[in-house]
Amino acid sequence: MVAALAACSGAEGSDIRTPVATAIKDQDKVAGAPACTATARLIPSCGAWWGLAPEVFTGAPIEQALHGAEARMGATADVLHVYHRGSELFPTRAELRLARDPARPRLLMINWKPSFDHTWAEIAGGALDARIDRLADYLRRTFPERFFLTLHHEPENDVDASSGSGMQATDYAAMYRHVVLRLREQGVRNAVTVMTYMGAPNWAAEPWFEELYPGDDVVDWVAMDPYADDRVQDFDGLVNKTREEFAQWPGFYRWMQLRFPGKPVMVAEWGVFERSRDPGFKRRFFESVRRQVKRYPQIKALLYFDSPQAPRGDTSFDSNAEADRAFTQLARDRYFRSTPVPRP
Repeated sequence: MVAALAACSGAEGSDIRTPVATAIKDQDKVAGAPACTATARLIPSCGAWWGLAPEVFTGAPIEQALHGAEARMGATADVLHVYHRGSELFPTRAELRLARDPARPRLLMINWKPSFDHTWAEIAGGALDARIDRLADYLRRTFPERFFLTLHHEPENDVDASSGSGMQATDYAAMYRHVVLRLREQGVRNAVTVMTYMGAPNWAAEPWFEELYPGDDVVDWVAMDPYADDRVQDFDGLVNKTREEFAQWPGFYRWMQLRFPGKPVMVAEWGVFERSRDPGFKRRFFESVRRQVKRYPQIKALLYFDSPQAPRGDTSFDSNAEADRAFTQLARDRYFRSTPVPRP
């Protein structure tokens, strides 16, 4: 599969006319086309959603974190990315208030790891069914609005390929399928499901990589979580990372275009690390996003990971004044302001 995909690796974003991209381009050509709207799967008909995981690892409560981040960037977010684990029920009251803000409603991207104590195989076998059913009951009573849901994001570095581990790639796919189908059986029909990959070439080169995918019937969007490390210089290099040591890998966006031509792509986490020797790097990078994002029409949501103490560095977007101005211009760009968030 990877060898076949490598043939398209010469183009920056590739001109492949996927169904999602074709529909977007064709709509722009229709005279008197209706106002931009979101589909049942929360795909914006124009542009892309703009979102944040705000002030992560600062200890700030979610409302304070989001309002603070929005004030810092001089714009509001379409999507709020939040994280839950284990038996936690979601959305929380604070998340509900943010989603239902009468002045500025927001979509929720809920990132849930169902358990740290059970293997994927055990979850697929029903070990957490009571937990899933309790969550389903809570969602039915509390939150009928549509929301994004991803399960155990970035599974690649948790895979244990040894026989009987319960954490093989096929176990992940079975776990994901089981949780989604169980939620649906229990009446949860408003979850728009997202399969989130790490977006790194080294994991994509693993022989089990393709086995992670749970199936089109339980995945609505596909996502990646790329970060701008020292070998990434601009947005093109972020979403289509390649490495000399993995020569057959064409880049994640190109792979997603070919592997999932009918699905929207989310950049569910992205961040730009501070470079002490190059204080202008963040500004230049944010400017590259504004110039280059339209080359990737299948990307329909861009969610920044804003943290002064992310595991590998500072990804706060306003670590210097120039970066802050460039990020604000990006956040206010018409491309991210063309489709209104559906109101509850």
